[in-house]
Amino acid sequence: MRLVRYGESGSEKPGLIDDENILRDLSEEIDDLAGEALSRASLDKLRAINPKALAKADPSHRIGPCVGRVGHFIAVGLNYADHAKESGMEIPKEPILFNKATSSIVGPHDDVIVPKGSDRLDWEVEIAIVIGEEALYVSEDQAMDHVAGFCLCNDVSERTFQAQRGGQWMKGKSAPTFGPLGPWLVTPDELGDPQAVDLWLDVNGERMQTGSTKTMIFGVKTLVSYISQFMRLMPGDVITTGTPPGVGMGMKPERYLKPGDVITLGGKGLGEQRQTVRAYEG
Repeated sequence: MRLVRYGESGSEKPGLIDDENILRDLSEEIDDLAGEALSRASLDKLRAINPKALAKADPSHRIGPCVGRVGHFIAVGLNYADHAKESGMEIPKEPILFNKATSSIVGPHDDVIVPKGSDRLDWEVEIAIVIGEEALYVSEDQAMDHVAGFCLCNDVSERTFQAQRGGQWMKGKSAPTFGPLGPWLVTPDELGDPQAVDLWLDVNGERMQTGSTKTMIFGVKTLVSYISQFMRLMPGDVITTGTPPGVGMGMKPERYLKPGDVITLGGKGLGEQRQTVRAYEG
């Protein structure tokens, strides 16, 4: 299934995209794509519905982030060897984990806002994991039993905040609009092998990133299992898994986003995002 949330920010309704790419309303079936609605039992019930029996929704609606009420927004750093190299950092022996504030989450086509004091605003196309069942101390063999699905994420980053302001990377990863998710929450049976997803990102129509999840250092199963050794993952938690090479920080000379730039990104089976960069007003 390709599941979506549509409508104005803060008032999104759940929906799905049928095999004819028609937006269908799921609000009579579930309240939101959040929490227990992401469980195996709930997704099985949705899967059993004939999509054509669902009401069509106006396709002009805004598409919101594909997961609601996210509890933890966890990110993985330097999870592609070639990205670690362009960042001038060693390949990690264990996954590097950091948080993004859940208040950074926006829809896939919402504007990206340059935060106050920013001078090095960067892009990162990633595949994100959405947790569907509680996970604590799970093995790699058990990991996919706890996954509701996958989505596209632009891990928008402010490199000065991240690298030159001390402390945790969270500082450069958490400004409002730094976490576009969607357009779709794609269930595992729909996506297929999560380690065979091609990813790309353009800025103003120029290709910046091209990669594949097959070159991830730590794959999806490893990440879910590993993170569950340190915390209890809950339904609706999001794990964004790292980016392939081609970020602005890795270019010579470095290149960063500015107001008016347009970012487009996509992943095979995950859909596409499009954001316009805007200056902060206030």
